[in-house]
Amino acid sequence: MKQLLPFCALALITACSPQNAPTAPNQAEKNTSAVSTDTKVTFDESRFRNDIKTLSSDEFEGRAPTTKGEKLTLDYLSAAFTEMGLTGAYQGSFLQPVPMVSYTASEDQAISLAGIDMHYRQDIVLGSRHDKGGVNIKNAPLVFVGYGVNAPEYQWNDYENLDMKGKIAVILVNDPGFAHPESDKFNGKAMTYYGRWSYKFEEASRQGALGAIIIHDTAPASYPWSVVENSWTGAQQDLVLNQAEQDKRVAVEGWMTMESANALFKKAGFELEPLMARAADSAIHLELNQTADIQFTSKAEYADSYNVVATLEGTEASDEHILFTAHWDHIGIDPSKDGDNIYNGALDNASGTAGIMEIARQFAAQAKNGQGVKRSLTFIATTGEEQGLLGSRYYAANPIYPIDKTVAVFNLDSTNVYGKTQDYTIVGKGQSELERYLIDAANKQNRHATRERNPASGGFFRSDHFSFAKLGVPAVFAGGGSIPLDDETAEYKKAMQQKMKGCYHSVCDHYHEDWDLSGALQDLAVYFESAKSLANNDDWPGYYQGSEFNSLRPAKD
Repeated sequence: MKQLLPFCALALITACSPQNAPTAPNQAEKNTSAVSTDTKVTFDESRFRNDIKTLSSDEFEGRAPTTKGEKLTLDYLSAAFTEMGLTGAYQGSFLQPVPMVSYTASEDQAISLAGIDMHYRQDIVLGSRHDKGGVNIKNAPLVFVGYGVNAPEYQWNDYENLDMKGKIAVILVNDPGFAHPESDKFNGKAMTYYGRWSYKFEEASRQGALGAIIIHDTAPASYPWSVVENSWTGAQQDLVLNQAEQDKRVAVEGWMTMESANALFKKAGFELEPLMARAADSAIHLELNQTADIQFTSKAEYADSYNVVATLEGTEASDEHILFTAHWDHIGIDPSKDGDNIYNGALDNASGTAGIMEIARQFAAQAKNGQGVKRSLTFIATTGEEQGLLGSRYYAANPIYPIDKTVAVFNLDSTNVYGKTQDYTIVGKGQSELERYLIDAANKQNRHATRERNPASGGFFRSDHFSFAKLGVPAVFAGGGSIPLDDETAEYKKAMQQKMKGCYHSVCDHYHEDWDLSGALQDLAVYFESAKSLANNDDWPGYYQGSEFNSLRPAKD
């Protein structure tokens, strides 16, 4: 998951000491047998647990794309889907090639903003997604562009009448609605796509900027600086673009700390805080009358990574596909760290990958017993999600099965390890008719569906389902909840959250033997029940009026 704590069940990912481990409610009983969910689908808890444990083991080296860890992961997933009896979807193979390039910026960077020396990692993190050997920028004017948004539907353009050629944009994180949730600006606390870092770099590129630097701020970003440092240093992977597209990209992009930004604006004769307030009230851009000098070397390495794509053919409408997605990749190894330097990615996202495997096994077993579904089911373990949804973006642009024959997408990205819940979280709730299937299935478990507790984190735009939503395919990202089933589960959850605090995108995202996976199995059952219902009818869900994607595939009502 790229820089995201997606919903309330994951809101406090991770501290890492194995001592004084909390005890999951009835854990011994849960570990001795398969778990039967409320929808009467039997999931094998020990098998699900073992998949998480294996994929996140040190042997898999953090599952970075184009590494030994990828090869081990691809072999593991291909063997599992073969055993289930699923079909390789890419020319008979499970592996869909995804052409990728890894950009690695030198850690030895000379960066001066407004004459202030900035220290790499400590103050700023910069990189370049160009194969030009590095960056050598001198005397580039710095321009504050507020939130860096050009949104005609909101009558908002921070770049209006501004020539950004040769200049570096300094940009606030999130969107204007975050600062004024009570107003009608954008979507209030709930982040829109305009709040995403990827949008900000894309828009700066469209404006012809030389560079773009986002000011990190923990609350609107929804993650601390350590996440930026861990995620944006080392090799940064991307899809291989054609030269015309590549040339349009900013030459340098990255993040700076709030402390560094305050120093920069003070040197320019401004106070940042009141400018942030102005930027939230209306579109703004401001020449800082200061320049940037940025020099560092970088290298580009090209290699194919792979999506793993497996299909269970439908019994009637086999040309219509329902997709399950989960990203198999994580951050890999950081050789600059002493001691533990493997980003195992157990929760993010060995757990989600194990989830689609277990769902696939259930559908495959039913098909073998003559209870197959009418529509086809396709399971995609995507690559490069942590680097910007690369695998799902590539599949969406190069679909094995036509997008107009893709009915819906169910995405798993970090499962619930905190026990059963009374509620069920749908990230970005209110987007599409597909959610009705989730709500009905959750109700059968006596759970009520709610929206995520922190919509400002922009969870709907931060995982693989979004690559399909942008094309109008109804896509959901759901699971977990904020209300534990009972007091015992609440005590376990509180202790486990404390144990795991700080491990999101950190080396301490390890598998834990004492995880209570009963809540995750609840959620798998909701997805299974929802997909089974949709796969056995001829419904084509659409996006509700008011959604950004309504015009692409509108809801019937």
